[in-house]
Amino acid sequence: WILNYDIMARFRRRTCIILVLFILFICSIMMALKTLRPDRAGFGDPFGLGLLPELRQRTVLLENKQNSLNRLQGDTVMHISNLHSSAANTMKASMPPINKLEEELSSPNYNFHVFYYSWFGNPQFDGKYIHWNHPLLPHWDPKIANNYPKGRHNPPEDIGANFYPELGSYSSKDPSVIEAHMKQMRSASIGVIALSWYPPGMADENGEPTDDLVPVILDFAHKYNLKVTFHIEPYKDRDDRSMYNNVKYIIDKYGDHPAFYRYKTSTGRFLPMFYVYDSYVTIPEIWGNLLTVSGSQTIRNTPYDGLFIALLVEERHKHDIHRSGFDGIYTYFATNGFSYGSSHHNWASLKAFCDSNNLMFIPSVGPGYIDTSIRPWNNHNTRNRVNGKYYETAFSAALLVRPEIISITSFNEWHEGTQIEKAVPKRTGQIVYLDYKPHKPNVYLELTQKWSEKYRKEKEQWLM
Repeated sequence: WILNYDIMARFRRRTCIILVLFILFICSIMMALKTLRPDRAGFGDPFGLGLLPELRQRTVLLENKQNSLNRLQGDTVMHISNLHSSAANTMKASMPPINKLEEELSSPNYNFHVFYYSWFGNPQFDGKYIHWNHPLLPHWDPKIANNYPKGRHNPPEDIGANFYPELGSYSSKDPSVIEAHMKQMRSASIGVIALSWYPPGMADENGEPTDDLVPVILDFAHKYNLKVTFHIEPYKDRDDRSMYNNVKYIIDKYGDHPAFYRYKTSTGRFLPMFYVYDSYVTIPEIWGNLLTVSGSQTIRNTPYDGLFIALLVEERHKHDIHRSGFDGIYTYFATNGFSYGSSHHNWASLKAFCDSNNLMFIPSVGPGYIDTSIRPWNNHNTRNRVNGKYYETAFSAALLVRPEIISITSFNEWHEGTQIEKAVPKRTGQIVYLDYKPHKPNVYLELTQKWSEKYRKEKEQWLM
């Protein structure tokens, strides 16, 4: 009888252990699924100080931005004209025969647009670090802010990013860096660069003016048969008049370059495209002055007409966008579940709204999100890459709605961990950077290329 009792006790222990392991396995599966398709995160949960201006601390940021821009306009000295000529010479000297280049790289897909940032600097090219030394942004609640570190990052070992670039803490002015970026984009079968752009003399609150770099980027883009469109940032005093002047400036200065992107509309017109970040900050009446035929500052049916794509964050923005005279919407954020626009399950209804109102719907897919290197309090908005599965889930959701264009957030927004640029493992002192292991540094370029081809093939079926 004692023997039977001992056997039963062992059996119960083994059963309990198996049950516990099974529960842990189920919990891990649930966590993985939540990472891929998170519940609707509260829109009131702010995840970017500079991302959603309607949040409480945006007013303070805009004041700081204006002070910073005024300061930048007064003391910024640009040295890029020499760089442009040297970059052009470098390009001519190193350019292989175009046929050989075309054979080595994937063909560009001009319906794949990637958001690109040229705001990085280092001592070699810029006399100092720019953006890599990003400050740690405080939480808007002082009580919470006191629990987190303050200060700035200290490159090159300590940079404002959770991943570390294969190219190191590079300068966006370095011709070899620009060329490497173009080659990476072409290898990913991307066709269009959506270049972050501020008017001459202006910049974001942590950077310096970069408009003088545009000709160099256009030249290198042309070498790799890529096109460049403009992602217009929320510069100081952006309104209908300044936008008219800046669109005119862009088209007059860059519109004749062979790498300048133009989209063929259903009516056969070839029009430049402009993504307008934070478009919802400006009221529809102001946009209507610029973007409707009867507007007082209208750009329609002039040599400066184009396709203007507005950022949609909240659902109500779709009606404002339509009323404003925009030609389409994009969603930008790589954080599924954060905002209405960035939530994959809302894309079908957004596409239906766009179709019924003659608007273009451009969903934005991203490989993941993590910005705790600059917003250490923002863990709850991290989206794990799950070794590429998060990125593929986003692409799959985008293809389901059959969009004309897919945008990718981003090529190199390192601060927010949305980059598909090559990253490498790195450990220094107390800092251990994230990486793409067990995959190679180019895994997200390869995944982009894979989905570019899949998109091409599926689009052929849609058109049949």
